[in-house]
Amino acid sequence: MSDTRKSALEFPCQFPVKAIGRDTDEFEAIVTEIIRRHVPDLSDDAVTTRSSSGGKYLSVTATFIAESQEQLDAMYYELSSHEQVLMVL
Repeated sequence: MSDTRKSALEFPCQFPVKAIGRDTDEFEAIVTEIIRRHVPDLSDDAVTTRSSSGGKYLSVTATFIAESQEQLDAMYYELSSHEQVLMVL
């Protein structure tokens, strides 16, 4: 049986992914490492961070060229499965 689900995106395309977690020393590195497993050529300047107003949470955003829906699905699954990641957008 083939998967007939259509993506609203046309690949390749520029795509931002954001992961939110507690603002710890290692959170940015964890998120960046996971994303690089799916986007090996991710440059350092493609990753930005922002602390919450209270300083309790950190968001890490990476913008890259997405090649397929499967790539995005695998990345979202791995990010959302990590114990330190609270939310993926």
